[in-house]
Amino acid sequence: MAKPLEGVRVLDLTRVLAGPFCTMVLSDLGAEIIKVEVPGTGDDSRAFGPFKNGQSLYFVNINRGKKSVAIDLKTDAGKKLLVDLAKECDVIVENFRPGTMEKLGLGWDVLKAANPRLIYAAVSGFGHTGPDSLRPAYDILVQAMGGVMSITGWPDSPPTRVGLSMGDITAAVFCAVGVNAALYQRQRTGLGQKIDVSMLDCQLSILENALSRFQVDGRSPSPLGTRHPTITPFQAFHAADGWFVIAVGNDALWKKFCDAMGRRDLLEDPRFATNGDRTRHYEELIPELERIFEAKDRAVWLETLEKAGVPCAPVNSVKDVMADRQLAARNMFVTVEDDRAGTLTVPGNPIKMESVPESPDRPKAPAIGEHTDLVLRDLLGLDDAAVASLRAQGVVV
Repeated sequence: MAKPLEGVRVLDLTRVLAGPFCTMVLSDLGAEIIKVEVPGTGDDSRAFGPFKNGQSLYFVNINRGKKSVAIDLKTDAGKKLLVDLAKECDVIVENFRPGTMEKLGLGWDVLKAANPRLIYAAVSGFGHTGPDSLRPAYDILVQAMGGVMSITGWPDSPPTRVGLSMGDITAAVFCAVGVNAALYQRQRTGLGQKIDVSMLDCQLSILENALSRFQVDGRSPSPLGTRHPTITPFQAFHAADGWFVIAVGNDALWKKFCDAMGRRDLLEDPRFATNGDRTRHYEELIPELERIFEAKDRAVWLETLEKAGVPCAPVNSVKDVMADRQLAARNMFVTVEDDRAGTLTVPGNPIKMESVPESPDRPKAPAIGEHTDLVLRDLLGLDDAAVASLRAQGVVV
């Protein structure tokens, strides 16, 4: 069975994280990705650590399986090459600051005229409309502006950035969803369209119940550490030798929890009778549970609670994650070979489908311009002399 996006060709003008993560998702689903890079330096993330044997593992992790074409888009000949490539592609993805493509003479209006079936997907910090659209954006800016940092961390602690690039990655995933929806719609209409994804918009969309809570009492939600704002106990606890979490998500689980802990007194206490009661009396309940859990090792509590059917889990380090049996069983650790870095482990594709192999069949990340000759010859029909002439002019590498 063919992969779902097999036969879809994507012209990838993205760099660093939000755009490349989006095209990585599309690649894992079968799309052919032609990555257009700046001659000489390539994607900015090629210079980002960590490094192994001089190779950026940051770059390798999210650019595996892509073809690299190095084109100077500031030259007239380079611009023409891009338009010609766009005519042969189904999708173009870019994550420049709004207006950059227009300044190059390669905006949506130009590319749409060249290929009416083209789907143009743009990821930016603040979108292509609105008073702040031209502001520069980094992940930490949208985490801050979107409210995420204000509800992350501990009470009375400074605002806390989520420990991964949430702003970039959520935008990447939403953009990939948009591209797939546009491809589906094009089957019916025959026409492409522009997709405009804002990192800030995406942060708002994942605020979950914070907006609802604000509208109830007019107070901005504040950080709560690991605990849930409306479910109790639902948080991390420290055992004698390490952290673990429990999720007592309803009153039936509360009964199982109290029975497993041998604390019928907590079950019969009217302050803790219902989830609402437990949440209101959080400051009385949690210190008691903390004292209980500190008395034994984490493994003891996890075994006790799992046997009772109470949801629980260890707080794993990255080292622990790399040894997780469930992730291993789901083929989420994929080994790739890199010419410079050697053997590496990267995350597998979390979208499990019958038509998508568990391991990538195009695992290698490209060198800058590695596929320039191949792409210009096969897609645009240029002969060796024409490519050599472009190279001599500095248009391609």
